[in-house]
Amino acid sequence: MNIRIEKVDDYEAITRVTEAAFRDHPYSHQSEHLIVQALREDKAMALSLVAEEGGEVVGHIAFSKVLIDGQDVGWYGIGPLSVKPEMQRQGIGSQMMELGLEVMRQRGAQGCALVGDPAYYQRFGFQANPDLVLPEVPPENFMVLSFNKDLPAGEVCFHRAFTL
Repeated sequence: MNIRIEKVDDYEAITRVTEAAFRDHPYSHQSEHLIVQALREDKAMALSLVAEEGGEVVGHIAFSKVLIDGQDVGWYGIGPLSVKPEMQRQGIGSQMMELGLEVMRQRGAQGCALVGDPAYYQRFGFQANPDLVLPEVPPENFMVLSFNKDLPAGEVCFHRAFTL
């Protein structure tokens, strides 16, 4: 498997993978592919990785800037993270996450935030923290990972694409 930066030629495959990955997800509005498109159109995608197997895109992960109390403090949101349903539970999402986090650290990011299942994301060091909140999201599902000892406090705001 190869994980790399997305290319223009990947856009349609990313849409298909994302739609399929979230089609039956119980907490999805099935708009994740629209989030990816909106982030791309607004040039808000800080990092977009694809996993490919045999030349076929089988996974995707997006990173975009978040604001904390309206300020850019070097934090990024992660999502959506998508893997083709028949390829899930094979470590593809974990490999994309680990590489993406490492690239963001190397680029000087201060931390990352996401909404998801604690049972999955805690393995990467993500934890709920009462000092950082995302309104209307259960606190246990909003998790953060600081890349240094300075954890900001306040309300986190993802790109407007996440309201689609």
